[in-house]
Amino acid sequence: MYADDILLLSPSVTVLQELLYVCENVLGSLDLSINPKKSVCKRIGPRCNTICCDIVSSKGRALPWVDSVRYLGVYLVRSRMFKCDFDNAKSSFYRAFNAVYGKIGRYGSEEVILQLIYSKRFPCLFYAIEACPANKTQKISLEFTINRTLMKLFRTVSSDVIKECLTVTLTITLTLGKCPIAPVGSAPMPITVLLYGP
Repeated sequence: MYADDILLLSPSVTVLQELLYVCENVLGSLDLSINPKKSVCKRIGPRCNTICCDIVSSKGRALPWVDSVRYLGVYLVRSRMFKCDFDNAKSSFYRAFNAVYGKIGRYGSEEVILQLIYSKRFPCLFYAIEACPANKTQKISLEFTINRTLMKLFRTVSSDVIKECLTVTLTITLTLGKCPIAPVGSAPMPITVLLYGP
């Protein structure tokens, strides 16, 4: 049996090696082991681009150094500061939207499609965004994703129409205290999900 979803944090490569040995000893006493084929190392900080010596398991297998790692559904990337990558979330969102839109896009109303996207796909796009700080470029990229989806849904190429839709939705949300596309009986939709303007 293998141990899953263990994250080891250390201030240096040397301490990481020692921490790995301690972890392997404790897991060995529980009849668990670390799978070196699925284990990787990643460096975050000012010296993230420095070539490091290999971290070796107690069985002699070197763990590779990678640029990106998926941990609990979130992609963490090598950088000078803690940083997440949202490209996979955007790809998944587009794929799911196109699947829904391809099945019912011509027959379903905009409200139905918007409700499906809001209830099923927005959580995937915004998964763990509270824990992963998004920089300005990433926020613009997520805004672009939402805008393109709405442009396709409402069959327009005008960003002014989309901004107007978002403004009207925000106004209704502030006036009524809930989102008009939220499921009946659900909690109000957070305003931050609706407002992607400048």
